Amino acid sequence: MNGAGTGEEAAVIDRAGLAGFLRHRRESLQPEDVGLPHGQRRRTAGLRREEVAALCHISADYYSRLERERGPHPSEQMIASIAQGLHLSLDERDHLFRLAGHNPPARDATSEHIGPGLLRIFDRLTDTPAEIVTELGETLRQTPLGVALTGDTTRYTGPARSIGYRWFTDPATRARYHPDDHALHSRVFAAGLRKLVTLRGPGSRPAQLMELLLAQSEEFRTVWEEHEIGIGHSGVKRYAHPEVGALELNCQTLLDPDQSHVLLVYTAAPGSESYEKLQLLSAIAPNA
Repeated sequence: MNGAGTGEEAAVIDRAGLAGFLRHRRESLQPEDVGLPHGQRRRTAGLRREEVAALCHISADYYSRLERERGPHPSEQMIASIAQGLHLSLDERDHLFRLAGHNPPARDATSEHIGPGLLRIFDRLTDTPAEIVTELGETLRQTPLGVALTGDTTRYTGPARSIGYRWFTDPATRARYHPDDHALHSRVFAAGLRKLVTLRGPGSRPAQLMELLLAQSEEFRTVWEEHEIGIGHSGVKRYAHPEVGALELNCQTLLDPDQSHVLLVYTAAPGSESYEKLQLLSAIAPNA
């Protein structure tokens, strides 16, 4: 990711205000606030610049220049990444965009800015499969054990970012789940999408996804014609993992109503076979 502007060079950037706001937010955060170990002999108030840069997925040099009122005009993508890395609230995110000379993104169901409260909880789930998803089932964040459980589902682009879309178009997605539950999953995804299409209306992203699936999946067309609504899982999900075998996990959810984001946390009963398999899975989890 580079820091070049995106055709908005005429926009007015408040370099002093931007630099001051970034410094204040960085110095007000502690490592444990963003899921980092505190360590010893920290001479810097709050986070170090290189720590913030890593959280924002940008270079430390570029971030340092912003705090020193230097560098190119940051793009909207860059500002969005910084806002997320600094765990900003929606009001703080919008303020950051305006300081950088950009209009803030819309506050609706299409927003992918994760609220700081949800992120704080997520950052503490270091030894548990968990993920944050949008209302369309697009994965925004996964814990390492979450990646080990279902694969890296943040890597998809376009419509395939939605698990509902992949469910009806990509057989590999189904391979991770117990075959006896496939029919129920199909009904759940179709019913959930129907609810969103009604809620968000014609022309919305859910409506566009519906049109794609109607054109591409005969199974989706069949399930869609049933007009089911309110179909849900029991709270238990069964997986067919390629390395540890069958897993039966409880799925707990936490909704952020401001963003329509959901935190999904997967656990197994202590002493159960699935609990032991999760321990095995942790050994192969990336960065575990």
